[in-house]
Formats: sequence, structure tokens, C-alpha cells
Amino acid sequence: MPRTWYRALLYPGRRPNLLSRKLNSAGAWASSIGIAPSLMVSLETKGRRTGRTLRVPLVVAKLEGRRYLVSMLGENTDWVKNVRASNGEAVLRHGINEPVKLQEVAVSERPPILRAFLKRAPGARPHFDLASDASLEEFARIAPRVPVFRVLP
Repeated sequence: MPRTWYRALLYPGRRPNLLSRKLNSAGAWASSIGIAPSLMVSLETKGRRTGRTLRVPLVVAKLEGRRYLVSMLGENTDWVKNVRASNGEAVLRHGINEPVKLQEVAVSERPPILRAFLKRAPGARPHFDLASDASLEEFARIAPRVPVFRVLP
């Protein structure tokens, strides 16, 4: 059973509230200096309106030797909008700075990536309303509303 109380508490309206913004800030800091678990990174993007560097902690999904970033909150997140506005230019940090290009993945290719992500980031379950062992057909149902980006050097 998904923990919907968690989503309602920290992400009302699928947007982070003050508490989740503070937790995200701490997670981004821990990821950027390399003390967070290795599956976490701090994604740095240039703000599309302010031009300031913005940081958000994310779990890196891995599938068939490739790395992916998944927006568990869907389309309406600043980091997704910033990545799209910057043509995919970003920096991943986990102790070191890694300039990367993020390439959006077609909806039809997302289901196995989403399943791999959910196995690696069980805390995202309340946002997906699926178990990590759900069928690819079930992941295909949510794929249009969950942006996924392939990490390229």
C-alpha cells in the first residue's frame, strides 16, 4: 500500500512544502560533497528565470550500464523546466563536479527505467502509486507524466 500520507505531508499538490525544501537542501548539500549514498547526486541547473545555480538531490537510476534521472514529481518541477530550458546542460555532483548533457527519454522507452528507478529509490513509491515489481504495462501507464533524462558525458 503506497504511503500517501507521506506525499500529502511533504508534497501537497505535488510541490515541495517548506519542510521538504529544507530536507532537499540538506540532501543536495550532502550529495554534492560526497557524503550521501553513492546512488544520490546533487543536480545543478541554471535557473531559467534567475540565472542562479539551483541544486536538487536526485537518485540516479541505472539500467543496462546507462544512468538516468527521473522526476518523481512529474512535469511541474523547476529542475525539469530548467534542464529543458538549458538544452540539457547540467552538472552532477557527488564529491566531484561532472558536467553532463541530459537527454529526455521518449515515453515509450521509460517503463523499464521507471521500474529500475523505483527499485533503487523506494521512497519514490508514494509518488508513483506502484510497487517496484509492477508490470511494465503498469509503468507504461504512468510514463507520460514522469519525465526521464538519460545522462550523457
